[in-house]
Formats: sequence, C-alpha cells, structure tokens
Amino acid sequence: MENLKTVEKVRIDKWLWSIRLFKTRTLASDACKAGRVKIEGKTVKPARLAQIGETIKVQKGQEQKIVKVKALIDKRVGAPLAVTCYEDFSPPSPVRPKGKKLRAIFHQLPNAAREKGTGRPTKKERRDLDKFTS
Repeated sequence: MENLKTVEKVRIDKWLWSIRLFKTRTLASDACKAGRVKIEGKTVKPARLAQIGETIKVQKGQEQKIVKVKALIDKRVGAPLAVTCYEDFSPPSPVRPKGKKLRAIFHQLPNAAREKGTGRPTKKERRDLDKFTS
C-alpha cells in the first residue's frame, strides 16, 4: 500500500467512487439514495462514514458486488492501487453466450428507417410506418 494516502474517516459514496466501483461520485451517491448500497443488511445514506472491516453490498444492475473495507481513501487512485483498499467477495457474474448463440436468443427486428434523400413521408407512408412500429 505504498503511495497510498489513507484517511481516518470518509463518506461511503466517496469511498465507493475512489475504489472505482462507480464511474462518478454522483452515481455512487445516487446508488446510496436508491437503496442499492447496504452495510449489514441496512441501506445507507451517502454521508455515512465507512469503517475498516465493514462488508458492503452494492447492487449494480444484474451484478452484485460484495466488498470488505481494508483501507480508507478519499482520492480516486489507479486500479492497481484501488484493489488494495478492499477485498472482493462478489459472486461470479452471469456468463453471456457469445457469437451465433447470442443472435438466436435475441431476434433482430426489421429496421423502420427510410432511405436518405427520399424526402418527407406522405400521409399514407406515415400511417404505414406507425402501424409497423406499434
């Protein structure tokens, strides 16, 4: 943990941002406000102070992150340094199929775009487009 300036207390939203769990501090704060950040099963406000040894659960879409605080930092650092500030207990993310399997799962719908330069659609063409898209 050299070249890492630790602090005694830091807000939970700032810590989540500085260890690179969220891209911006606003996103970290919004996640706390929405109840997607929990400590000991209880939702926390963005201003709550993080403590060393706490286990934090963060829900990001379909993915759940479970991290244990090892060091408190308040400045955003590079990824190799950020990893030293927490211990990751997250379950593996769901595996997505690749290639042709992916196309079989998600059927591609036809495109309702008009060719460039054909001008504005007539009233009949507009009705047909509306039928097609709805």
